[in-house]
Amino acid sequence: MGALTVEVFDTKKSPRSIAIIDNVSPQSTVLELKKKVAQKKKHLSVDRQSLRTEAKGKSLKDEQTLASLGFDNGKKAVLYVKDLGPQVAWKTVFLAEYAGPLFVYPIFYLRPSFVYGEAASRPVSDVATLALICWSIHYAKRLFETQFIHRFSNGTMPLRNLFKNCSYYWGFCAFISYFINHPYYQLPSFGLPQIYIGFTGFALSEIGNFSIHVLLRNLRPAGTKERKIPFPNTNVFTEMYNYVSCPNYTYEVYSWVFFSLMTQSLPAFLFTVAGFIQMAIWAKNKHRAYKKEFANYPKNRTAIIPGLL
Repeated sequence: MGALTVEVFDTKKSPRSIAIIDNVSPQSTVLELKKKVAQKKKHLSVDRQSLRTEAKGKSLKDEQTLASLGFDNGKKAVLYVKDLGPQVAWKTVFLAEYAGPLFVYPIFYLRPSFVYGEAASRPVSDVATLALICWSIHYAKRLFETQFIHRFSNGTMPLRNLFKNCSYYWGFCAFISYFINHPYYQLPSFGLPQIYIGFTGFALSEIGNFSIHVLLRNLRPAGTKERKIPFPNTNVFTEMYNYVSCPNYTYEVYSWVFFSLMTQSLPAFLFTVAGFIQMAIWAKNKHRAYKKEFANYPKNRTAIIPGLL
């Protein structure tokens, strides 16, 4: 099997050739080829490249070899590269989007007079204090999980996503905190029972969410992309896997439903709805991928809401 000459074209400026790479083994992977392209085109770092066999085709996986793509006859191979633009690590984005709410929320709890005027001196309600505690625990947990629990590949996302994601989380945080900590905030209609039910449900949901994240960490060996079917372990909170494919999203939604109940806050409810819509999309995609990849995948599971969705 002879060496190949690989010519790489720009997808946006085709048929403009941007690199010719000689003496490439057919067993070379897409990732190895990306590194060679990066050597010739310094602005095209490995993370910025999306290689494909057609200008408008699907992006090739890093582990695919040239031989597996049909380039094994010792002749010229033609590939196309799309510049994905400036990239940032997933972990960096998560740390930034979760750190913001942890620091923005307390600003309104402290009742700055430039925000609330003369009414800022009114007493802060116990519900507002409890909401601050719940909010802080949630985002401190997220930061801890990002740093120590979640396993990240070397994957990246476009830099613009950093600003988009931070705007979403930080903006909703300010929106929610402004009203819950407002001097004229109205207490929940059903008093202490509503508050206690909301707080208890929130706390249990947070424990459930953390339990699922730990299970998923233990399911995938470090440094691999190995995928397995997740099943419940001895932790009772993982029993949710008997009903849904993405119980981490299920518990996340439950957390915000109970937070909204506890605070009786419309902004918190809107945040819950927005989060549910996005998580439902992610869960359905993951559920579909599980069923496609594993022939023995449990048929009784739904994506995110037991028995419904």
